[in-house]
Parts: sequence; C-alpha cells; structure tokens
Amino acid sequence: MQGDMASLGRVSEVFEENFHEGRELGASVSIWWHGQELWSHADGWADRARTIPWTEKTLVPVYSATKGPAAATLLHALRRQGLGAETPVREVWPAFPLEASFAEMMSHQCGLAALDRKVSVWNFDEVVEAIEQQQPAWTPGTGQGYHPRTIGFLYDHCVRRLTGISLGDWWWQEIAGPAGWEFWIGLPESEHHRVAELMPGRAEKGDQEQGFYKEFMSEGTMTRRAFLSPSGLHAVQEMNQAPAWAAGFPAMGGVGTARALAMFYQACLGYGNHPFDAETRRALATLQTQGNDLVLLQTTAFTCGCQMDPLDSNGDKLRSLYGPSKRAFGHPGAGGSHAFGDPENGVSFAYVMNQMSLSVMPGHRSQRMVTALYGTSFE
Repeated sequence: MQGDMASLGRVSEVFEENFHEGRELGASVSIWWHGQELWSHADGWADRARTIPWTEKTLVPVYSATKGPAAATLLHALRRQGLGAETPVREVWPAFPLEASFAEMMSHQCGLAALDRKVSVWNFDEVVEAIEQQQPAWTPGTGQGYHPRTIGFLYDHCVRRLTGISLGDWWWQEIAGPAGWEFWIGLPESEHHRVAELMPGRAEKGDQEQGFYKEFMSEGTMTRRAFLSPSGLHAVQEMNQAPAWAAGFPAMGGVGTARALAMFYQACLGYGNHPFDAETRRALATLQTQGNDLVLLQTTAFTCGCQMDPLDSNGDKLRSLYGPSKRAFGHPGAGGSHAFGDPENGVSFAYVMNQMSLSVMPGHRSQRMVTALYGTSFE
C-alpha cells in the first residue's frame, strides 16, 4: 500500500475512543485494500455480564447489513440462469403484483414496503401470498421507499424459484462457503456458541424529535407500517435467540464477522476469491434511483440492493456515510453495523458491534472511523 499509515493508526484510536467513551460493549472492524487486509481489530465483551471476551472470531447479528450479501445472492442466482438485473421479475415470479425489472425491485421502487394484510415474519408462504395480493403504494418512476423487511422475502422467493433452495442456503453453498467468509444467512447450530449478545439501543439526545422517529411512532404512517411488515421479531431480545439466527431472513437475519463483510465487499470490487461476474458486480455498484424516500423520509440513493450517498444538484455528496468517493456503495444495519466497498480506491470497510444505537443509518461510532480512514490517499 502506498499511503499514510498514520490514518490507520487514527482509525485504531477512534475505535478505542468509542470504548473509552462508553459507547461500546464489544466490536470489530476490518479494512481491506486491493485484496489485502490492511488492519483489523476486535475488543470488548460478547455478553452483558462481561465474561466472554469479544474476538475477531465473534459472530454477531448485523440486521440490514445483510441486505448487500442477500442482493448479491439473488443477482448470482439470476446470472446462473442467463438472466440479469434488467430481466422482468414476472419472468421468474409470474404472480409478482406489478410490471418491474429486478433492478427496479431491488432498488426499492416497487411500493411493496408495507403490507395491508397482517402476516407473521415466521410464515414464509403467507408473506409471499400477501405480497402477491398487495396493491403497490408506488411504482417505478413514481417514487421510491426503503423496504426494510419485505425486500428479504422478495429476494428469497425469487432465489427459491430460480434454484429450488432458500437464499441463505444458496449464499452458503455457492458463495460464502467456498470463499471462506464467516457470514451466514441462516446460522447452523454448530456456530451458535460464537454469537454475541446484543444490547438494546440507547437514545441520543434529540432522537425522538427527528422526522423519521415521529413517523415511526405514529400509527398508520408508511414508515411505521413498513418497519412492522411482516409482523414479529421486533425486539432485540428475540434477535438474541437461536431461532432468529437460524431462520435466514435475507433482509435482517445475517450473522457473521466484520472480516467476512469486508471480504464480501472486496469481492464486489473484483478482488479475492469469489464467484461474482462483472455484471453482478456492476449491478451492485451502479446507481438505479435517487430521490425522496417515502419510508426513511430523507434523500436516498440505491443500486441493486445497496445504498450510495446521494448527490445534490451540483454533483456533490449530501452526506458521506460511505467515505468521499461518489462511487462507494454498501449497506448499514440497524443499531450501528456498517459495511461498504469503494471501487475508486479499492477499499472495503466493515464494522460490527453488540451495543446497539437507535439510528437506522450509520452512526457516530462508524462514521468517525470512516473519516479517519480517508485521511490518507489510496494509490
């Protein structure tokens, strides 16, 4: 690597400062560059009682940071059948409730974020049936809005129709297992003993006054309905139980290490051991839509399954959750997990933890590390 290693030292300082300031219980971070691991670190405790040390082998649920690997799995399954992001969804799923391409569905443009019919997250067939019967709240070209939960069922049902097995099984058999990535969408019982205990999020000053939280707490709003559709598995204590780890929910059920997520995003950039062809990598990294998000209530930008930092009318970033590069893409997870790839610089970054916050977007802990990381140039 050609660059200022002092910036990696500063990342380490910020990582430790998060502990000294009482923001962490246990956490890991992993940073890769052009197929090489530059730096990784783990510290803290894997349990509330502080009896189990957190190591680089500790596994932890990462909520929506699962969505990047899940999207890659669907794209990989499509490519195996000679299909791609521009294929109409109905070519694979005839009962899909609107005309749309996979690119439009995967970039949250199909208005299926909230279901009118109350169904349980644990009943896959009922959720799929409810999706098929749902009247879309918007259609491609008329709006966009984050699908926090239903997107996982959309992906999973399509993968099952393409391959005959669940998305989590396809991910492990065809992608993560052969690549050696310790990240599961459906954790086997043999790995349950490695999973850290999650601590509920703590409110920051002013959180409850923000527009998103007001809408989330207001009955009947699109924001609230989207985050409650389908119902179940809302409490952190439920995510601390084996059934949640084993279920393999592609929108929120991934369990793994920071190193595995960073290696995944290196693969998305074309480095390392992976099965992703150029079209799959291009779909994950190419902007599909940007605009006012009808669920998150802020400007968002989506690729096929990942997020990017949105740009203003001058082409400047509105925020820098994914570093300074306009081409960077990735996905955060509820509570604070964060991972992304930066094609411009060949960098991938992943951070996971067990002390959750209330933010749905990357928070203070990870953002300080990302800022510190880009104090150097990667050449």
